[in-house]
Amino acid sequence: METYGSSFSNVKSYLRALSDTPHRLARRACSVSTSFEETSRLRARSGGDMKRSLRWYDLVGFGVGGMVGAGVFVTSGRASRMCAGPAVVLSYAIAGFCALLSAFCYTEFAVDMPVAGGAFSYIRITFGEFLAFLTGANLIIDYVLSNAAVARSFTGYLCTALGISTESRLRITVNGLPKGFNEIDIVAVLVVLALTVIICYSTRESSMLNMVLTVLHLVFIVFVIVIGFTRGDTKNFREAGDENHASGFFPFGASGVFNGAAMVYLSYIGYDAVSTMAEEVRNPVKDIPAGVSGSVILVTVLYCLMAASMSMLLPYDMIDTDAPFSGAFMGSDGWRWVSNVIGVGASFGILTSLLVAMLGQARYMCVIGRSSVVPAWFARVHPKTSTPVNASVFLGICTAAIALFTDLQILLNLVSIGTLFVFYMVANAVIYKRYVSIGVTNPWPTLSFLFCFSLTSILFTLLWQFAPPGKPKALMLGACTAIAIAVLQLFHYMVPQAQKPEFWGVPLMPWIPSMSIFLNIFLLGSLDRPSYIRFGFFSALAVLVYVLYSVHASFDAEEDGTLSQKRIELVKESIEVQDHTFKV
Repeated sequence: METYGSSFSNVKSYLRALSDTPHRLARRACSVSTSFEETSRLRARSGGDMKRSLRWYDLVGFGVGGMVGAGVFVTSGRASRMCAGPAVVLSYAIAGFCALLSAFCYTEFAVDMPVAGGAFSYIRITFGEFLAFLTGANLIIDYVLSNAAVARSFTGYLCTALGISTESRLRITVNGLPKGFNEIDIVAVLVVLALTVIICYSTRESSMLNMVLTVLHLVFIVFVIVIGFTRGDTKNFREAGDENHASGFFPFGASGVFNGAAMVYLSYIGYDAVSTMAEEVRNPVKDIPAGVSGSVILVTVLYCLMAASMSMLLPYDMIDTDAPFSGAFMGSDGWRWVSNVIGVGASFGILTSLLVAMLGQARYMCVIGRSSVVPAWFARVHPKTSTPVNASVFLGICTAAIALFTDLQILLNLVSIGTLFVFYMVANAVIYKRYVSIGVTNPWPTLSFLFCFSLTSILFTLLWQFAPPGKPKALMLGACTAIAIAVLQLFHYMVPQAQKPEFWGVPLMPWIPSMSIFLNIFLLGSLDRPSYIRFGFFSALAVLVYVLYSVHASFDAEEDGTLSQKRIELVKESIEVQDHTFKV
């Protein structure tokens, strides 16, 4: 048997590794891990363990803090004015239902495999190393860019709270730089660096800080809700401000409600970061389901109340799309101070969402480092703080550097699609995990179902978005729905579950994950063309990194016995390992 040294020991070794790339791709791209391996041998590569100090209420706090940022103060106005009208309340309810379905999928994995890798680890034990790396890379990119955007928005809301101009006081304009990159934001950098120090110090202390900031933020949200209900008028649910505009609770029809749901769904992104805390939870079986699902339900209730409050304050066609809540008070004598209060509340929301997201991104990078597809330096857990210091510092510096000079709108245009793609992949993975025991069960019936169901969902989405209104469109949508249900029912009756979770599982399998698949595809269909171009660019960049570095690093790790040699087609003993976790 040919022996291999390190692929990166010298230039000659690396060139030899590149010439062997096709063989290594065939060997590593579909290689899978197991729940047992992820929670034992691979976790040991971090050195020290992360301290198990979190309870269910910590997870609820992280979930609420991660989701309820400043975004709701903006997306609610745009969704109401442009898509749903007063029915934006239902848009938030539908989006919350979608988020809960995805949260169920995350929860089953997190309870069964309480590690910090989140979606990366879930995809790795089902679809293999390459798709896991593609998923993880998109997640890290989305986290860094969105965190930079959130940090810059903190400066804007801080100025609103203080009643001063952002450009003239807290940002420095450099005329020699191109537009969009010429406003230097020192405040955003300081916020990111301060939070980086906090998350490096202790997860428990980070949780306490998050709890304090989240409670303060919720106080301001309740204040806004109460003001809206006491000062608003229910007639705004039925009447438009301009008689030439459509009136009623559904001025844009049913399609407007769903388009509004697609727009506001981004306000729920953040609960996935809670799954990365699984390695630090005292009792994963009880705490994770309560923490993840509880936070999504609580946030859904808050969002619906906020949307109702906003709809009562002004007719939908008079709502300021950029500042729906504060804008409702700007023209009212004696009530202008409310806009400053909203700025204070949004500032707290930004800090909590930024804190949770930075905790999540560091844990993703830590576990990716354990799998050897990025340098193992990122996997190190500090023995004194029990936190992934290296990953936290590296990503914190990257976030601060981008937040220093990049305009908020440029950053916002770069995120979202990758996160929805990850949610879609996790929903597929939880079905695959239930119905396939790698090396024992034939995977093709399950893969065929996932392909056919996704294809039908894509066809439904394309018809919804581009087909002209009318009876033919309704008939085609109905046909797609009937085909999807038939495919799902056929799979449910003909393919038995290969393994069932011992502690907690998604109910009504495979209906709930399938609904999540459909809804994530449907929401992806609402994004614009440039979003897909950027997603393709970042995905191509991730593939390039995998081919030039990651596959060779993981191949070396397999050769020295660090990583498993199991592949999807060849595993014969994986079910024996998984018996430690599942009751078949």
